[in-house]
Amino acid sequence: MPNTRITEDFLGFGLGLRTDHFEHILQHQPDIDWFEVLSENYLVAGGKPRYYLEAIAEQYPVVMHGVSMSIGSTDPLDMDYLKALKKLSNDIQPKWISDHICWTSIHGVNSHDLLPLPYTEETVNHVAERVRIVQDFLGRRILLENVSSYLSYQDSTMDEWDFLSQVAEAADCLILLDINNIYVSARNHHFNPLDYLKKIDPRRVQQFHLAGHSDFGDYVIDTHDHDVPPSVWTLYQAALERFGTVSTMIERDANIPEFPALYNELLEAKHIAQLTLPDDPALARSQFGTPSLDDLGKFISANHASPQKVRA
Repeated sequence: MPNTRITEDFLGFGLGLRTDHFEHILQHQPDIDWFEVLSENYLVAGGKPRYYLEAIAEQYPVVMHGVSMSIGSTDPLDMDYLKALKKLSNDIQPKWISDHICWTSIHGVNSHDLLPLPYTEETVNHVAERVRIVQDFLGRRILLENVSSYLSYQDSTMDEWDFLSQVAEAADCLILLDINNIYVSARNHHFNPLDYLKKIDPRRVQQFHLAGHSDFGDYVIDTHDHDVPPSVWTLYQAALERFGTVSTMIERDANIPEFPALYNELLEAKHIAQLTLPDDPALARSQFGTPSLDDLGKFISANHASPQKVRA
């Protein structure tokens, strides 16, 4: 396998752009490296959301992240949606565009959920062909994100990580690796999350997501409404060891705290990267604040514990 990377340059450490933080960002101009925007919130031109987005996009790099492409569905691709997506991309010039490797609609009815696919050769070919069409239309590679799941298909003939890898290779697309989703699915389906990391091609991993979840003991739900827990920090460290510096962000969709709380949590992500990859020159390109060891130690102590090194 060639070692040449095909991903975009390391952007640093970012946050999901949320309406709760619009005013804070414009007033205080925090030294966040980049923001991820939920594409569907900005497809209509005009209005306050677009005003804030365009103002923030003038000051920060942004990436677009969608939930409605339904790349795995058997429904025809929604060309109206793709046209709106391309228009938004032309307007704000994101560094990249991502969506999920899943299906969300059937017979024109949107489930408003990110539903898993059967992991078969037939599905690989089906999804890869649709990704190629989307990439040709948008004029760029897209990123596909692994989703958390709570059921398995009896027809599946391969593991999820092999499925994701084969689609990315066949479609020549990139990967958004959600570390929290890997952990959630590993708990629910009883596999070793390190096996997942080991089978993904490092050349194609463009971005990491970090998030929290709800742990009910026998199963885990991907809720994005908690701080990143120690278990996900630990897996993040293993991902850094496997993939090196990858543009990393924290995703929070509910129970959203004040901006400084998320800023401090993102500091932990950068510090873990610095400890794990101390000689990686790419980290020096990040403009995001470097905490003192004293300040970070206080934050980690207040949030359970520092991550322990992952072992296979």
